[in-house]
Amino acid sequence: MKVNPRTYEAYRLLHDGILALSRAEQQGIRVDIEYVENKKTHLTRKIERLESKFKGTNFYRHWEHSAHGKVNINSNAQLAHFLYVVKKLKPQKETDSGQGATDEEALKQLGIPELSDLMEMRKTKKIRDTYLDAFAREQVGGYIHPFFNLHLVRTFRSSSDSPNFQNIPKRDEDAMQIVRRALYPRPGHQLLEIDYSGLEVRIAACYHQDSTMLKYIRDPKTDMHADMAKQIFMIDEWDKVKHYTLRQAAKNGFVFPEFYGDYFGNCAVNMAVGWGKLPQGKWGRGQGIHIDGENYTLSDHMISKGISSLAKFTDHIQKIEYDFWTNRFAEYDAWKKRWWNIYQKYGYIDMLTGFRCYGVMGRNDCINYPVQGAAFHCNLKSFILLDEVMVREKWDTKLIGQIHDSIIMDVHPDELDHVLQTTKRITCSLLPSEWKWIIVPLEIDAEIAPVDAPWADKAKMHI
Repeated sequence: MKVNPRTYEAYRLLHDGILALSRAEQQGIRVDIEYVENKKTHLTRKIERLESKFKGTNFYRHWEHSAHGKVNINSNAQLAHFLYVVKKLKPQKETDSGQGATDEEALKQLGIPELSDLMEMRKTKKIRDTYLDAFAREQVGGYIHPFFNLHLVRTFRSSSDSPNFQNIPKRDEDAMQIVRRALYPRPGHQLLEIDYSGLEVRIAACYHQDSTMLKYIRDPKTDMHADMAKQIFMIDEWDKVKHYTLRQAAKNGFVFPEFYGDYFGNCAVNMAVGWGKLPQGKWGRGQGIHIDGENYTLSDHMISKGISSLAKFTDHIQKIEYDFWTNRFAEYDAWKKRWWNIYQKYGYIDMLTGFRCYGVMGRNDCINYPVQGAAFHCNLKSFILLDEVMVREKWDTKLIGQIHDSIIMDVHPDELDHVLQTTKRITCSLLPSEWKWIIVPLEIDAEIAPVDAPWADKAKMHI
């Protein structure tokens, strides 16, 4: 598939974006090399302990016997063969090629205790070899200077390498703390991250213009994810504190996966097993997460509603999915069908930002690529406009990186208020005024670390 700038404005976005990002690359990010080396040594010892423990299990001995002693514990192909061919386990998740998956989510769903050490060992190796080792290898004079590319990704988002700044852990708290603790601002400064809130959902609404979705986005009193959690888990008396995890389960286990083309079967497992901590088969009392103090669990609640197993929950989610696209977001669903038909007729699709995507695409690709591309272009345009102000006003604050829908800055404390207000004006007011196709309000969140503190110490702040 190819993505080309179709308009002069699209070309200017790339041209100006390359120049702005080159200044961020030149600035770089300070890295604590002593910490990196010490942490790598510590992680190596941890890996050795975990490997020794794992090799002492009956699970490993069975694996070794079936492989005739030629076990590579880092081989996903070997592990998949042992789990799904030798042990004949049913995969709870499949790869794109239809094979049983061996990622962390898939292994957790199998419920095999011995795999915990293997997963922890793999995660620890990745922290050491993919992240910390890259910092040590790429640093020059105590700074890393990651590249930000605008010509490599099929969705026409950016990419990063040497090292990959956009791949630094965020969702895994332990990995995030270890890796981001190596990155610092310049002395006397602090790291600030500005993040667009729900950007891809908002930009998708600019394409499909579903009236229900537009209401959710425009009315701050509404909560799409809470509404879905109430429906999915059949909750009459909603409490945003008690039911916070259920809202997150609905958001990340159903709403977003459905928007990106997933289906009810995977969503049911993700919500029940992944988020709800319920077993794969039948459910008994007292299982899963607590949703009302210490005495009432998710299984207690679902059983009271007539759902006592994962199979019944999956049937329930199938009905929820039908209602989701037939009633709740019918206009969104109709747009997806129209969009796919346009691509099949002409062989290309046009982004709102002036880029044309053509070539071989699947249905989900056809629907997701223009949304992801245009959403990133909002972030890129904001980055360009901020860079222009930074250069014109000769800020001591510097732009140092971006991660798809967020911008990272190395801020001088005396300039913080001005930087925040300038950023809010550009991202939430100036950008929509320049791009008239943005028909929804844009919002940003901010996280900042204390002066001279690592990126790991960032905390939310009010703008």
